[in-house]
Amino acid sequence: MPDPASPLQLTVTSGRLRQARESAARAGVDALLISPGADLRYLTGYHAAPLERLTCLVLPVEGDPFLLVPALEEPAAHASPAAGLDLEIISWQETQDPYAIAVARLPARGTVGIDNRMWAEKAMAFQAALPGGRQVLAGPVLGELRMRKTPKEVQALRQAAAAIDRVHARMAEWLRVGRSEREIGRDIADAIITEGHVQVDFVIVGSGPNSASPHHELSDRVLRAGDSVVVDIGGTTAAGYCSDSTRCYTLGEPPAEYRRLYEVLLRAQRAQTAAVRPGITAEELDAVGRDVISDAGYGPQFVHRTGHGIGLETHEEPYIVAGSARPLEEGMTFSVEPGIYLAGRHGARIEDIVVCTADGGERLNRTSRELAVIAG
Repeated sequence: MPDPASPLQLTVTSGRLRQARESAARAGVDALLISPGADLRYLTGYHAAPLERLTCLVLPVEGDPFLLVPALEEPAAHASPAAGLDLEIISWQETQDPYAIAVARLPARGTVGIDNRMWAEKAMAFQAALPGGRQVLAGPVLGELRMRKTPKEVQALRQAAAAIDRVHARMAEWLRVGRSEREIGRDIADAIITEGHVQVDFVIVGSGPNSASPHHELSDRVLRAGDSVVVDIGGTTAAGYCSDSTRCYTLGEPPAEYRRLYEVLLRAQRAQTAAVRPGITAEELDAVGRDVISDAGYGPQFVHRTGHGIGLETHEEPYIVAGSARPLEEGMTFSVEPGIYLAGRHGARIEDIVVCTADGGERLNRTSRELAVIAG
């Protein structure tokens, strides 16, 4: 049994702040304004609560960075890894205007990069506080840093993948004729925590015709003999990194049509994971599996991109999708999850997290990709 109290320790250093400032300068951005979320955790290690009161990392290209926090949140900020960085922590009182404090050290007519996940009311307040400035998204600046994982980050993702694999390995305990998707989902959610996560991010249990809905919500549908079941699950570990894996199950022997569909999907997913290497573009990798599926006559039934990056968020750059000419690089970590969905009948998806290595790719999820037939 894993010990969730003993997470991989990842050290956040001031080097990330320096890299972010350099990236901003290259992009022609004078300062970054980062609110609570994955970007703030990446840069400072501070897991701040997203409150109506402003918490913001102010990171100018020229000048000293500082973390602005409400006074009642100051103890939490000082107890976080941010206190160990070359970073001033400034608190503001309820009667003060935090936006005026934040922009006081910024050029009045400069360009500021606003955190992609910043609440609209806060982004608009910054716009009012800097009427002569220009706002752009900070995502392109920070995404270039976050999408290339360090070896320690890859190890954190490897541990997250192993934890979710342990949940999939137990699926026969819960998938039973007569049980509802909702009941099964509760059991899976409990296991996600038990097996090494601190947070459940999502649980998809799509049975029978519901398996043809890629983002199906848990329902009260009761599983029946012969059902196909798509189980897509993920959580966040104590190190802050995410898991995401999809496997398919059937309660008893599936219809021949489903077997054929699944074998096509398995060929496509295996071909894609085998094709991962530095230099292949995101759209080329997408095409590897899409061509297999299209050649078998299921092209219109593969309705989504091949995958998404993963790290401090379940979905982040890079996206493995047609139209993206981004070459893959060592350290990029992403899902490979082709799917085939026959509306009103059944569907299937196979998903692994893969890291691009110096000479190929490594699948972080290790459970079998074969269709799992459960007695039910």
